[in-house]
Amino acid sequence: MAIKKDASKNIKEVLRDQINGKLLLPLQKLPSERELSELFSITRISVKSALDSLEIEGLIYREDRRGWFVSPPRVKYNPLSRCHFHQMISEQERIAETQLLGVKSMMAPSSIATILALSELTPIHVLERLRYIDGRAVLFVENCLISEFFPDILSENLAQSLTTLYEKKYGFKNSRSHFDFIPTSAPEHVAHALNIRPGQQILKICRVNYNQHHQIIDCEFEYWRPDAVIISIDNRESF
Repeated sequence: MAIKKDASKNIKEVLRDQINGKLLLPLQKLPSERELSELFSITRISVKSALDSLEIEGLIYREDRRGWFVSPPRVKYNPLSRCHFHQMISEQERIAETQLLGVKSMMAPSSIATILALSELTPIHVLERLRYIDGRAVLFVENCLISEFFPDILSENLAQSLTTLYEKKYGFKNSRSHFDFIPTSAPEHVAHALNIRPGQQILKICRVNYNQHHQIIDCEFEYWRPDAVIISIDNRESF
């Protein structure tokens, strides 16, 4: 057992050094687990243990049936900021894209009704969107909108910033948001969109948004690849 630990530690140190020294570059594919096993003369189990550990550190990431890759730098996400996703990514000199995967209208199920503080049957729209940073899918989002606040919204371009759309078309400004941060496992539909294994660890952020009239107008569930983001909260007080 001691040999396996030392072997696993050695491969971690080598790969970490190669990544930190820029010899392995962001988005670069690593050798396969079999190739690494042969290169370091250790078991596949030791290789997988080392790679899993580096993934937890955020240095590498795995794509289902494609292998392991070097992680790009994490983006900083300040929940207290009022800027939308595309603005946040652009300000960090990265490239953001949003793809609309699907739209469905339904009565709010009890789990969502509770989050939206609904006490009766209420129609909602659910938008599923996939977001990319520098061409890599890193964020799956489910937006749940209370339909009565957003007439004809389904005729709009729903791949754009909803924050901007809310303000321009409906006169709503985001006055307050409530966040819950939950490390969890990826549901199957989220895993498929992000090209990861079902059950793989992700960061889930539940957000409830209020307009300037203190009304809850929507909620969203963000599923982030954990290697892609760092939560950075800057709560500056004005004097």
